[in-house]
Amino acid sequence: MTLTEKTAYIKGLMEGLDFKADTPEKKILAAVIDLLDDVAIAVTEAEEDIEYLNDYVEELDSDLGDVESDIYECDDDDCDCDCCDCDDDDYYEAICPKCGEVIYLDEDLLACDDILCPECGEKLICELDECDECDGCCDEE
Repeated sequence: MTLTEKTAYIKGLMEGLDFKADTPEKKILAAVIDLLDDVAIAVTEAEEDIEYLNDYVEELDSDLGDVESDIYECDDDDCDCDCCDCDDDDYYEAICPKCGEVIYLDEDLLACDDILCPECGEKLICELDECDECDGCCDEE
């Protein structure tokens, strides 16, 4: 039973008992029941508003998740999906010392002597630990 149904039930009981507000006590009781009815209506409206807002927030959260996935694409640290090549063995992350741009390199790019930052054009220096494939480029500084 909802709050409004309960107050309607109490009002029905009052009418069934032929309740007339002819004494001060009965007037107070009738006023309290009218107030209870108003409160029940206000609470019911607030509950409906809260339910609507919860649904709206869930929809916004879902839409924001879609936007984030479109903008940020795949984050290697958090990715559990098969949406892209997130395997750490295939790609390496480098940071340009000049502009700070994060650059993702595959094994083919690491084999090149001239790796340029796509943002500022700075030549990157290969500094891989225990590198057996780069023909001595790890000694450059």
